[in-house]
Amino acid sequence: MNGNLNQDTICALATANGMGALGIIRLSGKDAVEIAQKCFKGSNLLTAKSHSVHYGFVVENRTEILDIRPETGNEKQVSESGNQQPTTDNQELIDEVMVSVFLAPKTFTAENVVEISFHGSPHIAKKILEVLVKNGARLAKAGEFTMRAFMNGRIDLSQAESIADLIASENEASRKLALNQLKGGITKEISLLRTELLNFVSFVELELDFAEEDVEFADRTALSNLLIKIENKLNSLIESFKYGNAVKNGVEVAIIGKPNAGKSTLLNALLKEERAIVSSIAGTTRDTIEEVLHIKGNAFRFIDTAGLRETTDEIEKIGVQKAKEKIASAKILLYLYDEFDSTPREVISFIKEFQRKDLKIILLHNKIDLKGGYFENDFDTKIKTELFPDVTNTILGISAKDPESVESIKTELASYIEDLRESESNVVVTNQRHYEALKNSLLAIDAVKEAISAKISTELLAYELRNALENLGEISGEFTNDEVLGNIFSKFCIGK
Repeated sequence: MNGNLNQDTICALATANGMGALGIIRLSGKDAVEIAQKCFKGSNLLTAKSHSVHYGFVVENRTEILDIRPETGNEKQVSESGNQQPTTDNQELIDEVMVSVFLAPKTFTAENVVEISFHGSPHIAKKILEVLVKNGARLAKAGEFTMRAFMNGRIDLSQAESIADLIASENEASRKLALNQLKGGITKEISLLRTELLNFVSFVELELDFAEEDVEFADRTALSNLLIKIENKLNSLIESFKYGNAVKNGVEVAIIGKPNAGKSTLLNALLKEERAIVSSIAGTTRDTIEEVLHIKGNAFRFIDTAGLRETTDEIEKIGVQKAKEKIASAKILLYLYDEFDSTPREVISFIKEFQRKDLKIILLHNKIDLKGGYFENDFDTKIKTELFPDVTNTILGISAKDPESVESIKTELASYIEDLRESESNVVVTNQRHYEALKNSLLAIDAVKEAISAKISTELLAYELRNALENLGEISGEFTNDEVLGNIFSKFCIGK
């Protein structure tokens, strides 16, 4: 696969589509410099030093290497920037450009790379790409530059995936996590353990060569201790996925309660804009309204839902059903109620219907401004007595219109993210594929532990150990297949 993949020289727009001040087109491959030279009128790129930048013009129908010619009478032309322009005999000038040359292996792809910086017109980009293709390049596929970096050993698979995460990061926390992964965070953690395990595999494999002599080169007790160490690390990384997934994809927060409980008022107050219709008429919200809010660098996806009640209105019924579906997928529930229109039994009944182990429930005793402030009374005491032994909940007394109340809710939401993180580890799993590979690795390690306990044959033990090594190697890409690679890199943008 490596040989076939890297035969062509590829090109693509490396900056975002659309009009801008500048655009960059990237070429990569063994013929990148030669192809660029064919359509470049300026200095000789073939003799250029690595990591150098050159001024000139992209031209069409160029068949030989030419330098910018000196002034010869009436042939002199001057660009807007004051630079001397070349003559255009039998050639069409496409654009005035800066060309950067990077020679292998010290490049992103570990191949020869050329980057053409042009005036950011989509039409100019299209013309330059057409000329490059005409001169021997081909258009890159999605993620092909990064895939070449992986195939050429420049980065491992987890680092490749972190590049996509870095590009897609929408908040400070996700940017930091992606950058840590790009530096090889999870790979370093796994590689150390995998190297130790590989040493034992070597000894066990050696035992197979001396099977008739019934000797043991691998200390089973030491191997068991290592397996426990690996198991603890895998469990820690698996647990970190809760935090990593929350940071990367945001936390879904469902705002629920009876009709007219103040849900839409709260959403508007959180967003500081009139996003949802607020009315004294019960049942105003029929559909779900979703908005993203960043709190202390983390994304929270708020969902204002229809009021939960029995109704004969067909449209409102659909809204209530949608609300229940959103509750089922949410990680945090903001349940609004007030003691003027609810009873403790109603609140308890609603919460018991929806509570589950992985759901954080924040009960918001709303409209405290109507009674002069919040004082815990029998109403909330009854709720706490019945609900709190079973699930970690919080009760906040609020007024949905009060800025201080809104800030207290934001503080509670931010603490949810922090509580997910294990402070002793700087490595956080954010990728679903890594998460699945870690779980499979844990199963494989458990199988090895059972094999040692059962004192099975060396041959079967060696098989289980190899299986464990392969599962650990899937994270960095040491063991993978074309289908997995194709799926990963197809999600990248063209030009990366």
